Amino acid sequence: MRAAIIEKPGEIRVGSVLDPTPRPYELIVRVGACGICGTDLHIAAGEFPPSPYPIVPGHEFSGEVVAIGSDVPQGIGTQKTNIAIGTRVAIDPSLFCGHCIFCRTGHGNLCLNWGAIGDTVNGAFAEYVAVPAANAYVLPDSISFREAALIEPISCAVHGIHRLSPRLGDTLLIVGAGTMGLLLLQLALRGGITSVAVVDLNTQRLERARKLGATSTYTDMGTLLVEEPLGFDCVIDATGIAPAIEGAFNAVKRGGKLMIFGVAPEEARVSLSPFRIYNDEITVIGSMAVLYSFQAALDLISNGAITTAAFLTETRPLDEFPQALDMVKRGVGVKTQVLPNG
Repeated sequence: MRAAIIEKPGEIRVGSVLDPTPRPYELIVRVGACGICGTDLHIAAGEFPPSPYPIVPGHEFSGEVVAIGSDVPQGIGTQKTNIAIGTRVAIDPSLFCGHCIFCRTGHGNLCLNWGAIGDTVNGAFAEYVAVPAANAYVLPDSISFREAALIEPISCAVHGIHRLSPRLGDTLLIVGAGTMGLLLLQLALRGGITSVAVVDLNTQRLERARKLGATSTYTDMGTLLVEEPLGFDCVIDATGIAPAIEGAFNAVKRGGKLMIFGVAPEEARVSLSPFRIYNDEITVIGSMAVLYSFQAALDLISNGAITTAAFLTETRPLDEFPQALDMVKRGVGVKTQVLPNG
């Protein structure tokens, strides 16, 4: 089969690899669509320590089941639907060990042996991919493969909102209006936030944020803080960029919360005032990937709570994977997806 392979940091090719075969509890999925995430950029640059090389990336995906392992039990998928050949599915890429202290206390996303399809094992920028059957979620007919490939990033945003736990009537600032910032915007507005401000350097992204309900938008933090001198009850950094995180911290209201959502390089460092954290009773939290949030994300798409058309802006064939990565680096569109099978 054809696949995109990151041989080592900075070296990417599209070529032939062996077809996957299912182990007893696995499925083989013919990939319908796979989205490019900021994590893929980090993997390509050698900035995501868990990733081995070479690796086929791709963790935001959906497709059709074409092979089933010998020990896959009946009833996998949903309470009402068994998985069979031809079943349309989205895949939670999480690979938790299930037996470490974090898995046993409900924090699988912090697993000591953490892994993920496309991050630590071969993923879905390929014609076919092997996945644990337990990670498959059956899709309703109303959801396309392209929409279903958004379920994984939505599930990350759902977990983030769970972590932030905003109160009804809170004000929110989102720093970064990429895919995740815009998803967080929609979820926050549905959850009772009274106003959401968005900061980004990209004016086209800010226009999308306004169309999706942002109360106000800014291209610089200085202007925002002049207009909102007390700051915001909740602030989310969705960039992973150190100076942006420091600016986000400065916009937290006394008694408020700052959530680090964007993925920064492991060696990145920020300067925050410990006195202000103490004196203003500021809470600083993180949000890492997916945790018991995949079904909720699927339901949010099914129920029309997420405006998927605002995100599905770019598609490319598998052979153009390197060019698609470059588009994401340059901030073209919102969500760029690869369609490995046309």
